[in-house]
Amino acid sequence: MPKLKLGALLDEKPVRLTVELPAPVHRELIAYAEVLAAETGRVTEPSKLVAPMLARFMKSDRAFTSMLRRGPAANGRECEQR
Repeated sequence: MPKLKLGALLDEKPVRLTVELPAPVHRELIAYAEVLAAETGRVTEPSKLVAPMLARFMKSDRAFTSMLRRGPAANGRECEQR
């Protein structure tokens, strides 16, 4: 079985957000959760995958991470730095 990009999820205090997903994306999210459960042995609700997926996407976006390193003044907008 191929290794997924997401591993086991940390249990942190969440911030509630409401989003609407297209039906095909939701079906794939459910399928991803099933594959992740088979890989890690831990069942995870598909909704719990959204935040780690977004975080991984943003971390892999070179332009975004470069912008964060330059800081808010260079970006012309307020961005929270990590």
